[in-house]
Amino acid sequence: MKQYFKVDEWRIIEEGFNSHYNKIAESVFSLGNGRMGGRANFEEAYSGETLQGNYVAGVYYPDKTRVGWWKNGYPEYFAKVLNAANWVGIDVSLNGEQLDLAKCKVLSFRRELNMKEGYLKRNFRAVTASGREVEVEAIRFTSLADDEAAAISYTIKPVNFGGYIKLTPFIDGDVVNKDANYDEKFWDEVAKHTWNDGGVLQMRTKKTGFEVATGMKYHLTVDGEPEHIEAEPVTREKYIGTEIRMEVKQGQRVTLCKYAANLSSQNHPASDMLELTQQLLEKVCHKGFDAMLAEQAAAWAAKWQLNDIIIEGDAAAQQGIRFNIFQLNQTYTGQDDRLNIGPKGFTGEKYGGSTYWDTEAYCVPFYLATADQSVSRNLLLYRYKQLGKAIENAKLLGFKDGAALYPMVTMDGTECHNEWEITFEEIHRNGAIAYAIFNYVNYTGDEQYLTDYGLEVLIGIARFWAQRVNWSADKQQYVMLGVTGPNEYENNVNNNWYTNTIAVWCMRYTLEVIEKVKAVSPDKYKELTGRIHFNEEAETGRFKDIISKMHFPYDDNLQIFLQQDGYLDKEQILVKDLPATDRPLVQKWSWDRILRSPFIKQADVLQGLYFFEDEYDTDTIRRNYDFYEPRTVHESSLSPCVHSIIAAKLGDIERAYQFYLRTSRLDIDDYNNDTEDGCHTTSMAGTWMSVVQGFGGMRVKDGKVSFDPLLPAQWNAFAFRIGFRGIPLSVRVSKSQVEIKNEAADEDVEVSVYGQSYTVAAGSSTAIPTQNNY
Repeated sequence: MKQYFKVDEWRIIEEGFNSHYNKIAESVFSLGNGRMGGRANFEEAYSGETLQGNYVAGVYYPDKTRVGWWKNGYPEYFAKVLNAANWVGIDVSLNGEQLDLAKCKVLSFRRELNMKEGYLKRNFRAVTASGREVEVEAIRFTSLADDEAAAISYTIKPVNFGGYIKLTPFIDGDVVNKDANYDEKFWDEVAKHTWNDGGVLQMRTKKTGFEVATGMKYHLTVDGEPEHIEAEPVTREKYIGTEIRMEVKQGQRVTLCKYAANLSSQNHPASDMLELTQQLLEKVCHKGFDAMLAEQAAAWAAKWQLNDIIIEGDAAAQQGIRFNIFQLNQTYTGQDDRLNIGPKGFTGEKYGGSTYWDTEAYCVPFYLATADQSVSRNLLLYRYKQLGKAIENAKLLGFKDGAALYPMVTMDGTECHNEWEITFEEIHRNGAIAYAIFNYVNYTGDEQYLTDYGLEVLIGIARFWAQRVNWSADKQQYVMLGVTGPNEYENNVNNNWYTNTIAVWCMRYTLEVIEKVKAVSPDKYKELTGRIHFNEEAETGRFKDIISKMHFPYDDNLQIFLQQDGYLDKEQILVKDLPATDRPLVQKWSWDRILRSPFIKQADVLQGLYFFEDEYDTDTIRRNYDFYEPRTVHESSLSPCVHSIIAAKLGDIERAYQFYLRTSRLDIDDYNNDTEDGCHTTSMAGTWMSVVQGFGGMRVKDGKVSFDPLLPAQWNAFAFRIGFRGIPLSVRVSKSQVEIKNEAADEDVEVSVYGQSYTVAAGSSTAIPTQNNY
């Protein structure tokens, strides 16, 4: 764990430049607006360690899978969100000497991510090899108001010299993906156009044929006054730039405002994009940098009004949760059901930027409570529209009759993960997608979704489970062989408890939804079952038989659910007995050693107890938690939040707090030594859950929202806001009381607090004494 960044409730601050941490900082200071984004690479040249990255949502490339042993059903490619054209670049030359912090003596350096207003600011003083000292201030943002545009204000002041400087703002499309399987470049140039104060470069992806036009326009001031200098366009293959040569005096401040735009053929005719990009650049340039920055602040204020979490008395915890919410808001806005949420968002390449089960298990609850209902609905529609591909994926693996296996990793619905144990075995992802449908309907009350879309998906998933199990004559039960559960430090196991549990739940929920849809929309039900050839009597009969006869591993002595058959055959070493030098295991141990160990990467049995807590009494949850948590190394970003929520449910406030701190500061403090690859965006929604569902105890049962709050000893109070079925509610928990405020103008709401029902009138609040047990 590093504590490199300063603690501040609204900002991430780096003081002093440490080149060893530069890639970590590039991840943490990333910017995005749901449509485009990128890492915090320097504007000027930097020859030190860096991971250059700019990304356009939905644009990807099918990089050919690199494997040694090909297997039937194996994905032919691994889809990657592409490193797109670099629009941030501004080369700086001082009397012929390039400004490059890797080659300078850095006298002072400060970088600040202002999360409240949504911009990145960097200030430094540096001395070049020849002794020239400069001061630089750079401010940039990706606009929420104009979500295909961004802007940079770059100010340079010569401190101890005068003479010629050259500024070259540019667009560079000759980029690479660090994770390219065969070191291939994925872009071809289509067209380019330059003018005196900017230009546009249009590129096309190989194979997939996406086109992106990236443009720039600039204006220049000296000591705040406009400066008009005849600039010289510079072009080469996949590159456009504009050289600005000028003479400056010692102490003069030269400011280059660079406006940028990214337009994709997903949203515009490719033939029109050069012109449309130029028009957008004219629009934002006419607004000016200050006006755009003011719009940015207003747009972020509106977002924070909806989903800020306030923690009083603990600045590190406050900074952590705001950073997580900030990154989620930068990554996904929910306006386009073709888009989803990659595990790294716009912060890096790892995991290819594709969609995983993280979205359904962790992100959907955040968007349900903090955004319009349409946002989470679009996440579900993304999967519904890929149902046909899920059926094709299952067919490739030998399943039939409309069974659907959703991919572990995808862009368009096609499985594209390149590790066999994940592709073939980690089938619990199907369950997460079904659970998201339940979660959405339970939270919103939108049961029409089940009729229009949900039931068809559920039947496809249930059909898969019905074919994936087999009957064990020895056990006289159904079993599930050769799977990988959420704990990826176990491969090819039999009867993973969580996978068996969620499979049975899926079939049971499908049966419930069948009865609902038959009752409310018999005609639509008949049309659906005819179209998908659903034999209700035979297929529901099989679902019921499996539900009643599934095998669930259990140990009678310990009275715990076994993670899988044979788990107790492992030598039961605890994490506390591991030398610190062995952590993280994935970087220090061989894979063989990990597989033979009892150590657990992330919540597995506990993931099931989190999802289905109402089916188990508190003692059962506690026994399993106390057994599995000491064996869990939390080397998945998805792990600490689940443990925090369960610990809070069990009243273990201190342990819940420690896990909260870990999940909220996972990237800021680089807990797992992997932030340099990008932030763990999808797990950030779990951080929100650890506050709202964990310490806030929020649940939705029988169409009503309930709270069972706990206050960590380190906090004076905490507050959050949710939207529930059109009613905005704010909740504040202090040491003395829980205050629930109904912000609706004309609708009362019934809530439950500590098991007691209260009606909160529109525009009023209700206070209940806090029941804390320290």
